[in-house]
Amino acid sequence: MKLEGKVAVISGAAGAMGAIEARLFAAEGAKVLLGDLAEEDGNKVAGEIEASGGQALFHRLDVTKESDWVAAIAAAERRFGPVDVLINNAGVYRTTVIDKTTVADWDDIMAINARGVFLGTKSVIPSMRRAGGGSIVNISSTAGLVGNAVEGAYTASKGAVRMFSKAAAIHYAAEGIRVNSVHPGVIDTKMVEHLMADPELGPLVMSKIPMGRMGTAAEVAKMVLFLASDDSSYTTGSELVVDGGYSAQ
Repeated sequence: MKLEGKVAVISGAAGAMGAIEARLFAAEGAKVLLGDLAEEDGNKVAGEIEASGGQALFHRLDVTKESDWVAAIAAAERRFGPVDVLINNAGVYRTTVIDKTTVADWDDIMAINARGVFLGTKSVIPSMRRAGGGSIVNISSTAGLVGNAVEGAYTASKGAVRMFSKAAAIHYAAEGIRVNSVHPGVIDTKMVEHLMADPELGPLVMSKIPMGRMGTAAEVAKMVLFLASDDSSYTTGSELVVDGGYSAQ
């Protein structure tokens, strides 16, 4: 198993992509702390993992609060031991043109998508040092690689994740802590339902994907697993794109 004996913390773990990552990680031998604000859903996923023979713990986590991160990492250590893997998965997606974006919307998107990644990374470093190293995987987006006219704030937040990951990778490489980013394209989850249901935007978006379909959360999770595991032991500061060819154009 690729994560045998490792301790993993996953933010946004009650959502579609985070829950699939948590189940996959547990199946690969990891002990998983699931962090999210959705307590009922998070506890349900953790319970399902345990019922199937895995080890999991849900912990309420607001990724914008440093105190929540410190508490979540401490809870993982108490239950399982030092953290080997952190998946900064929590995020929000909103489409608004720049001149229609409020300061409140901008701050909210940046707080969840960018500050959350910073706080998670900052908070887990001491635990990873105790573990003797680790892997941090930050979920960005193709919006962190290419621009979009209706995603000003979102694009800014995901671009920040991409470059922050590179800075962290350089800084912590000598300590055996790897940091990489994953850049999903259009993935079939609730996050893009409203976009794909639009009679004009949906077909337009689909026409720009060379593979002609949306990706699945499971396809993203497998890429995250690769970066979390020792299979990617010489990979840090990299960006792994999962987008059906969208950003290759």
